[in-house]
Amino acid sequence: MTTDTLLLFILTSLLLAVTPGPTMLLALSNGISGGMRRAGWGIAGASMGSITVISAVALGLGSLMAASELLFNALRVAGVLYLVWLGVKMWRTPPPDVQAALAEQGESPQGGRALLRSLAVALSNPKAVLFFAAFLPQFIDTAQPQAHQYMVLGAIFVALDTCVMLAYAAAGTQAVRWLSKRSLQRLNRGCAAGMWALAAMLAFWRRPSV
Repeated sequence: MTTDTLLLFILTSLLLAVTPGPTMLLALSNGISGGMRRAGWGIAGASMGSITVISAVALGLGSLMAASELLFNALRVAGVLYLVWLGVKMWRTPPPDVQAALAEQGESPQGGRALLRSLAVALSNPKAVLFFAAFLPQFIDTAQPQAHQYMVLGAIFVALDTCVMLAYAAAGTQAVRWLSKRSLQRLNRGCAAGMWALAAMLAFWRRPSV
């Protein structure tokens, strides 16, 4: 893998990471409702999910999903239902009390639940599997050992993605400080609408032909 190839991968990965997705919306919502501590748990779960997906792609799961309509649709339906459920939970969540939210930033309320939610989102999205299956091989030098290259590219992508999620979470914590309760509720419901939009896109997304 050349330096130019690596730099291109970093730039492309950063552009992809800043695009709002379900894990980014969760990071923002967690930052609003529980501060950086809860958001950190969620980010850890999302990163674990990305590492698992990239490892599975390196082992050939992406090709298997592209070839198996049953496997693809089963994971797609699970992903749609989970995103819809998360959107409902976000929509129904009352706006946080500013003082209570700021106090919670030093604690770890529902951290394990935040981790599991983000992990489930990362693992139940077949688009992520097929995306990595199509994206990563473009930067792999087939003349060299591929396992090490997948490890390097995967680590870079997860690191960049984690940094962007931290920025989303930090934006959520600042929103708690500066926005009114009604504005916070609108922002959280905006995240819920984003989840539903992503669920709708996934519902109508079809497995690429092989």
